[in-house]
Amino acid sequence: MDPTVDFLAAAIRIATPLLLAALGEMLTERSGVLNLSVEGAMLAGCLASALGAHWSGSPYFGLATGALGGLAVATVFSLVAIRGRVDQVIVGTALTLGTIGVTGLWYRWAFGAEGLGLTLPTVVWTPTVIAGALVVTVSVLLRSTIGLRLRAVGESAVAARAIGIGVERYRAAATAVGGLLAGLGGATLVLGQVGTFAERMTAGRGFIAIAIVVLGRWHPIGVMLAAVGFGALTALQFAFQAVGIALPYQLFLMLPYLVALAALAGFGWRARAPADLGRSLS
Repeated sequence: MDPTVDFLAAAIRIATPLLLAALGEMLTERSGVLNLSVEGAMLAGCLASALGAHWSGSPYFGLATGALGGLAVATVFSLVAIRGRVDQVIVGTALTLGTIGVTGLWYRWAFGAEGLGLTLPTVVWTPTVIAGALVVTVSVLLRSTIGLRLRAVGESAVAARAIGIGVERYRAAATAVGGLLAGLGGATLVLGQVGTFAERMTAGRGFIAIAIVVLGRWHPIGVMLAAVGFGALTALQFAFQAVGIALPYQLFLMLPYLVALAALAGFGWRARAPADLGRSLS
């Protein structure tokens, strides 16, 4: 196959779980909620999809259980941070750290102390098609009445409440959708890329998804372009290693993250976040 085609295919494949998680986080942040448990939701989606696909033999069932795994994490976040009105940053960070421990414990409980080398059925391009369809769907949604109300909640919860919008309901719904998509992103990592599960396998992708939301300026098309850009950089570092450039491989591994940081420093400050982002309801 043509190397250029291989590179583009790898970039899109790598970008897909990031795009799914970032789309979900974008909707959550549009409602004024900063959910830092995206990493935890993705990791829960990884494990849930692996268990679902292993026990059922169907990767599609695994995708569904992965999405539900992410929803479970988002539900806990919603109950504590939105209904309980606890600081969102603290709750999100605690959930991510807790999920790392819980998924590792559950994996070892299910497959033994040493862990079983899973070989799972995969669906390579189905999640990519789903992600592309979701970009269009979310773009349309944000222009609808529901989307306008969601954006109003994110800009000023006080004003939205004054005109009769159920602020807590919209924020909880956006957080739930964000968790579903983050879990689906984790499931895509397992069932669309590696075909197995490993502890901490998300390796910071949830935090990259949050950065992608900022780079994409809280817009579905921008988020898609930022996700594909990060995917291309990751695929490029694989290509650099393959041609045998005489540099430590750690430098190639750092490349996508360094570029993301540079982009955030150079362009992120120009993007205007929703005005009430991260503010708990009074």
